[in-house]
Amino acid sequence: MTMSPSVPDPDRPLPPARLALDRSTWREIAHLLVNLPLAVAGFVYALLVIAVGVGLSVTVVGLPVLVGGVRGARWLGRVERGRARSLLGLRIEEPSPLPRGRRHDGVFTWLWSGLKDPVGWRSLLYGFIRLPWGVLTFAVTLVSLIVLWPVLPFIARGLTTADRAMVRGLLSPSDELERRIAELESDRGVVVDTAAADLRR
Repeated sequence: MTMSPSVPDPDRPLPPARLALDRSTWREIAHLLVNLPLAVAGFVYALLVIAVGVGLSVTVVGLPVLVGGVRGARWLGRVERGRARSLLGLRIEEPSPLPRGRRHDGVFTWLWSGLKDPVGWRSLLYGFIRLPWGVLTFAVTLVSLIVLWPVLPFIARGLTTADRAMVRGLLSPSDELERRIAELESDRGVVVDTAAADLRR
């Protein structure tokens, strides 16, 4: 049984940037100032996952650590999508969840499904590239608050436009194909379970 994909909510229309600091501008400024601590956390997480997972890949625990890190990166992506939704008015549909393993699936199936997860890998890439961007946006926004406050709404709008593009490009669902693959894998699991039950009977 397949489900029709849900239609994503449209983005909130952005008011034009003005010299006055209105509510949407303050939300954009808050987003830019929070970029730095979250970018540092995302970069450290991605670096640890890659370093520890690849470094220990010659042992038994290396691949499970890497797979667990890739799956955990999905949570970081969810946090960033929520932040973009609340502060930037950006509506991004949640990616399809990983298929749940069945009891008779082995460890290698779990490892392979985690290693080929494009959503987790894109979230790790997002964590890597966000550090220099987070430093830049934090510094520019802080200096603009003190020195360039008359043109701060235009600076904030320009920087958050790049933020919106990064979130759309790396944290949105890949395409319709990703959703369709998840649905087909779920259908295949139902068919296999039904066939096994028929054989047992």
